[in-house]
Amino acid sequence: MTEVKDLPLINKVNKKEVRPVKILQFGEGNFLRAFVDWIINSANKAGSFDGGVAVVQPIEQFGRVKELAEADCLYTLYLQGLQDGKAVRQHEVIKTIQDAFNPYLDYKKFLEYAVSDDLQCVISNTTEAGIAYDENDTDFSKCPNSYPGKLLALLKARYDAGKKGLFIVPCELIDHNGETLKEVMVKLAKHIGFDAKFINYVENENKYFNTLVDRIVPGYPRNDAEQFQKDLGYQDQNMVVGEIFHLWCIDAQTVADQKVAKANLEALKKFLGTEKANLNVLFVDSIVPYKQRKVKILNGSHTTLVPVSYLAGIDAVKETIQDDQLGKFVKEFIFDEVIPTIDIPKDQMVAYSNSVLERYMNPYVHHLLMSIALNSSTKYKERVLPTVLQNIQNLHTLPKHALFSLAALMVFYKGVRLSDGNKIEISDTNTAWLDLLANLWAQYDKDKNANAVVTAVLGFKSHWGVDLNSFDGVNEYVTASLEAILADGIREAIKKIVD
Repeated sequence: MTEVKDLPLINKVNKKEVRPVKILQFGEGNFLRAFVDWIINSANKAGSFDGGVAVVQPIEQFGRVKELAEADCLYTLYLQGLQDGKAVRQHEVIKTIQDAFNPYLDYKKFLEYAVSDDLQCVISNTTEAGIAYDENDTDFSKCPNSYPGKLLALLKARYDAGKKGLFIVPCELIDHNGETLKEVMVKLAKHIGFDAKFINYVENENKYFNTLVDRIVPGYPRNDAEQFQKDLGYQDQNMVVGEIFHLWCIDAQTVADQKVAKANLEALKKFLGTEKANLNVLFVDSIVPYKQRKVKILNGSHTTLVPVSYLAGIDAVKETIQDDQLGKFVKEFIFDEVIPTIDIPKDQMVAYSNSVLERYMNPYVHHLLMSIALNSSTKYKERVLPTVLQNIQNLHTLPKHALFSLAALMVFYKGVRLSDGNKIEISDTNTAWLDLLANLWAQYDKDKNANAVVTAVLGFKSHWGVDLNSFDGVNEYVTASLEAILADGIREAIKKIVD
């Protein structure tokens, strides 16, 4: 039998496509390679874009640009999941990346890309901590440490060479990522003492964009890598796995003038050429409702289902959706309580919601509930509470599924799994919440007063930001839910309270 070590390398079997480097990419990790570089590769294949990417390693001591360079920057991407109800696993060799280097070791190359006439765009994913102001990052005679420092050095070299500004498209998972990056760049330029003309160039002659990215990327397929390589007939240490679903929302709300914002967005749309490639890349007036959609539906439904499903004896997301009763519970939460609170056309909301449910059924992903349960107290506040409040205050209705989940969450923090009596290993950094629930359940064991537990939790204003007891019907409904869960178990309680 052929061993992997005896197979040829990927670049001995596949040929690199040489294209002009139009995009400089800060970050060589799994996500960008399975998302942005795949999108650019798709646009190249569709004939709507003709360009490549040069990858800059953001961290001096950690990265894989060396491994990428050894493979001529070729790697295999596996996309897998449900598509139209059928399990699909497909793969292709991504030929987007033209160059990959460490700027700490080759700062000269970095500055050469800065003055390239081909270069038109910068894309980044340097983690949530990457877009940060570092007042000490001021020496541009060597490679700066921070991402804003590197980008400012790039723009300074470009400005000095008389080159035009760039599209700057961050993918870091922070709110208003483009706007934040722009602010940090201007602040750093002023701190260093650059002249007003260059600061104007940084702020106004480069076009910054806010983005929302969405694709689950597990990364290198450690369990399947050997078999994949044998099937492919070549070695590939840079292969990466992602789900089929993808979404990239982009807005230009980094400038006050809406005419300028619209023109900037149209220019980026034309540059990337993703429409012809039939990609789920949306150029929108504002990414805010799309972020709300993701947080409320994808993340919110995760948070809502975890205590209900886990207390019922289920361990993973997929099994929850497959369960007739619990799957119905999750779907009703999404369609009846979340969708009406988001200002996006209903057909788009329904399509997105169905795609989320399909993603939950991905046969290649085993998403454990306890991995989602981390910091559930804060997750409920951030992901589910806005839906609760909007239902009550704006729609004048009681969101029964969301509030039932809150009752289940209280029971979850009691630390005992109802289905088998086993201990639940609670993991939460909110010590005030943990102390409150521990004291409440200790008292409940003495007096069996469920309403006392509910009233105290709903009234935990320092956590929620509001006393939830003040809303008509909430205390009564959550108390009834809690009593039913404790007396009859989750499944019977759902029948009594929700159905």
